[in-house]
Amino acid sequence: MGSELTTLTPEYRQWLAELKARYRQVQLKAAVAVNTAMLQFYWELGTDMVAKQTQFAWGSGFLRQLSADLVRAFPEVKGFSERNLKYIRQWHLFWREAPIGQQPVAQLSAIPWGHHLAILTKCKQPGEALYYVQATQTYGWSRSVCVRPTHLEPG
Repeated sequence: MGSELTTLTPEYRQWLAELKARYRQVQLKAAVAVNTAMLQFYWELGTDMVAKQTQFAWGSGFLRQLSADLVRAFPEVKGFSERNLKYIRQWHLFWREAPIGQQPVAQLSAIPWGHHLAILTKCKQPGEALYYVQATQTYGWSRSVCVRPTHLEPG
């Protein structure tokens, strides 16, 4: 009976704490992987939308139709509203010519989509926006902290 593990032993409590910490790390890694994959998809979707609109001279009804078709195909997904498709296109156009070194989406994928929308709304130039992307990565800024007007602007 002395070898029975109970929740009262220090060994069990220590093991449980380690197990919970490992699980939280796995959850975080999974969330980062999902975010990276979604931003990669959004980047490619933005590329495709810009190319199709240019190639076929599709007007503003194109995004409305695309949204309706994607929402019908994936009713559980919230990212295919016409408004979000416009944001994806705008985000792609904003960053595609930016001199940010490596493949843009690789550098941008470390922060959530909501942060990108907030930064896109706040910033007019890619250099300024990149400051907020990097500061969000470095300091773990929330969306509201990221766009607060009291933050020092990049010099």
